[in-house]
Amino acid sequence: MLLVTHVPDDASPSLPMSGRVAVVTGVSRRRGIGFAVAARLASMGVDLVVHHFAPHDATQPWGSDDLPDVLAELRERLAPGARLVDVSLDLGDAAAPAALVDAGVRAFGHLDVLVCNHARSGGDGRLADVSAELLDAHWHVNTRATLLATQAFAAQHDGRPGGRVVWLTSGQLLGPMSGQIAYATSKAALAGITASVAADLAERGIVLNTVNPGPVNTGYLDDTSDPGIAGVHAAFPGGSAGEPDDPARLIAWLASDDGRWVVGQTLSTEGGFRR
Repeated sequence: MLLVTHVPDDASPSLPMSGRVAVVTGVSRRRGIGFAVAARLASMGVDLVVHHFAPHDATQPWGSDDLPDVLAELRERLAPGARLVDVSLDLGDAAAPAALVDAGVRAFGHLDVLVCNHARSGGDGRLADVSAELLDAHWHVNTRATLLATQAFAAQHDGRPGGRVVWLTSGQLLGPMSGQIAYATSKAALAGITASVAADLAERGIVLNTVNPGPVNTGYLDDTSDPGIAGVHAAFPGGSAGEPDDPARLIAWLASDDGRWVVGQTLSTEGGFRR
């Protein structure tokens, strides 16, 4: 099966994705990976559909960000003529993934790129601590929503070149995450099914890959007085964990024409992190 690539006529070397539309989920905090990915893609010329669900952030120790300011900053990064629309949805709702894709199609007519960065985290525990409700909650957001959003994205794809899907998983296949059983289970499922879904999508001209960003300081690794957090930083050769733009560079590359020949892979971008 031949995967054709194409640079739109109005694209330039500085705006290699001009004319394409990208959906990025989980974009609500400046220090988040989703914001970094959206900013990278904006610099490449795309129109953006950004998803957010601030109530989740408000329950986390690092807190939420001022959403209008986040969106305003992203709009400033758009190329001339590019547009941004934002959608607030709880992806734990079974109907939300299709509603997200539908909102993007209504705004732009078609979608070229889907980056599933969203995640439910927190409130997790070891095996003895998890419940059916906790497992379901992580599964619904992290796994089910990703698959359903991908399904809806593929259904609207019209075969034009440049179809890309990027999922985000975690490092649970590289080492234990014993204190995050529900989260690790939901993310491991994505890594495990990547090759199968990628083979299906490739027949429709869509390239899927999964990225493990490794430990990235999105705010939860700030307190280096905590021995556990200090230990995470020390496990990197440079003595510091990754920043959101580190995985964003790989994700944006995979979404571009340059990444067209990487298909169905789970790629780790961990900066030499030593477990």
